[in-house]
Formats: sequence, C-alpha cells, structure tokens
Amino acid sequence: MPKSRRTLAAAAVALILPLSACGSGDDDGGTQDASGKVEGDITFQTWNLRANFKPYFEDLIAGFEHKYPGAHVKWVDQPAEGYPDKLSADAAGGTLPDVVNVSPDLVAPLARAGLALDLDKAAASFKSAYLPGAWASHQIPGTSGTYAFPWYLNTGPLFYNKALFQKAGLDPDQPPKTYDDLFADALQMARKSDGKVATLANVPTIEDFGRYGVPLMNKEGTGFAFNDAKGVELLTEYKRLYDAKALDPQALTATPESSGKKFLTGAVAMNPGSALDLGNFKKNAPGLYKNIGITDQITSTGHANMYVMGVMVNSRTEHTPAAVAFAHFVTDAQHQMSFARKVAIFPSTAGSLDDPYFTEEDGTDETRVRIAAAKSLKNAVNYTPVLFSDQMKTALRNEVAKALQGKESPKEALDNAVETADRLLRQG
Repeated sequence: MPKSRRTLAAAAVALILPLSACGSGDDDGGTQDASGKVEGDITFQTWNLRANFKPYFEDLIAGFEHKYPGAHVKWVDQPAEGYPDKLSADAAGGTLPDVVNVSPDLVAPLARAGLALDLDKAAASFKSAYLPGAWASHQIPGTSGTYAFPWYLNTGPLFYNKALFQKAGLDPDQPPKTYDDLFADALQMARKSDGKVATLANVPTIEDFGRYGVPLMNKEGTGFAFNDAKGVELLTEYKRLYDAKALDPQALTATPESSGKKFLTGAVAMNPGSALDLGNFKKNAPGLYKNIGITDQITSTGHANMYVMGVMVNSRTEHTPAAVAFAHFVTDAQHQMSFARKVAIFPSTAGSLDDPYFTEEDGTDETRVRIAAAKSLKNAVNYTPVLFSDQMKTALRNEVAKALQGKESPKEALDNAVETADRLLRQG
C-alpha cells in the first residue's frame, strides 16, 4: 500500500488501454441504475493491501454482507508491480472486477473506454459526503462525470534541517513560506556552504508546476499548457539553483529514496515527507531528528497538493446496486476513519478531518504533522492531471534535465515537453 507522500506519487503510473477495449459502457453489459436491491456476487480488487491489512478488509466485507444479506463480496488483491498492466488486460478481456481500487490516472482511460461508472449519474446523492477536491479528483478534463469514489488521501509537509539553516545564517524558526523566500534561502545556503549543501534534491515535476500556479492543461482536455510564461519562470529559477548548487547535482536522476537519503545525511536541507518519516529520522538519524523543522508545502495557489486513491465501479457489472453500495461502504466516513487510524493516511469524507484525531495536539511531532496535513487537505487539490501519463512524466523530466544542463532554454524544454505530451495524448 502506498504509505507516504513519496510512495503515493511513485504509485501513480499510467495505463493505456488497447483499442479493442474502447467503447461505451452504456452499449452492453451491466446497467447504470444503482437504485435497485443490493444483492448478488461481486468482486472487489485492491492494490497491494492484503499483506498488511487482511483483517481490516475481512471485517469490512463481513460488515457489508451482514448489512446486505443478499450480497456477497469476493476480495482479490493484486501486487503493486504490474498493476496497470493487469487492469489493462482485464479491461481488454472483459474480466475487470466489479469494484476496483484505482488512482485518478488509472481511472481515466477506463472511463474513456466506457468501463467506469459515472457516479454523477448513478450515485449523485453521495457527492456531498466527500471533500469537493477529492470528489473532483476522478473527473476528466473535456468530459462530464465522476468515475470513482474518493478513498484515502495523503499529503505532507516540508521537513527542514534547522542546524543547516542556522549554519547558513538563516533563521531556523522562520523557514521559507513563499517561492521567493525558498529561492533566496536556497542560494544563501549554497553560498555559505561553498556548494556542499543543497536546499532541494528534486527537479520540478508536473505537480510542482501546478503548485507554482502554472496552468497545466486546457479546459477541453485536448492539450497541455505548462509551457506558458509562468512555467518558464519556474524552470528558469530552478536553473539558477542548479547552477549555484542550491539544487543537488544528482537531482536529475534522483528518486524519492535517494532524495530521502540525502536529507538524512545532511547533504540536502529540505525534503517533502509525511508523518511516517519521523520514525525513520528518530531511528536512523537521531541528530537530524533533534534538529527537524516542519513547515507547510510552499504554493502560490493557496492549495496544497493531494494524493488520492479511489474506488471505481465497473460500468458493465451485472450487479450495479451492490457494486455501488459496496464502493460507498468502503469509502464512507466510518470506514475511512477506521482505516486512517491504522496507517498514516487521511479520509476523503466531509467532516472527518475535524475529528479530534486530526485536530488535537498531544505534544508529539507525529501528531503535529498529522494535524497540519489534515488542515491542508480540506482545500487541497490533485495537481497531477489525470491524463498526464507515465510517458509524459518521463518526457517532462528529460526536458527539464536538458534545461538545467543548459542544453536547451527553459522555454525550448517546456515547449518540447508539451509537444510530446500532446502527441501522446492524441495517441491515447
């Protein structure tokens, strides 16, 4: 299961359905009407959850079957590796389960192929039960409809090393709050350390452009737009950081794991993370843990980034009322709250983040992070466009690398990335 901000990001991979799967879910198969009796045998597929949460899901299914004696749920769990390929094969072969654990980018091609039930039509009465940003996360630009119930959310703060800030002549109790602050502090950190300490370890991704306020895609969902003036501005700033060694030299090939190690060893002064990271700091880097600073994500929009998982209903299920009822049951406030107490994730249901578990301090850093994250999630958004595939992410990363290395201007790099993304979008 994706447990942290970084692993959730890594789990969001692309799915391209074979052309043979294209079509409309209204043409054949199941019914779109979810108002009938909740009964029948349905299959529920999760994404790498059985190993750690088997008792939870067995109890959840038992509770549903007790509430609806005429319904029976078969639970299957797929490993993380190859999950998109498994969905693609099932979609093409007509063996897609009735209820499926998805991320927004995985649901997009299924919805476009007519295989994801439109909940705005089939389950509109449930919409108000979820946070608006979470409900919207499974919508697709250029189309109407919502194609999965939002399930668990994650986000996280920025951690920073107070000792490194102080050594660089920066106030350890006043971390950067704006991008201007961030860039200025990063340059000072690099100067004071003679380029030995970078502030950031990662190149900008599509979500970073979103947080900076760059328009990522046109409203019609037919093309990308992150090569506008504001996008070029952000990449130009990162180029300045890279040249000054304020951005780690290995950022071009960094992974979440390698960036985390850089932060642990004091080679990098700031790194995103979640409450789960605090235990790692305490165990593996006690010196860092004693000097850990915690601050909010930096954004120009006022909205933090949200990572979201969802539960989709197969539009061709033979038991739509049961499938919709179970998908909602999995994601309702009671069960999301129960799940959130077992692992460091957050419920997507309206009002749940006001629970004392997410609002009351107890003096621990873990609770402080949880409370801050919960507060930011109330109006957070999923910046990664649901149509931005893994291939597109790779193209953007490659072009960003060329810009940072001076092989292309920031404008040329982003123009090329948008051109590639648009071409892949048309092919999809």
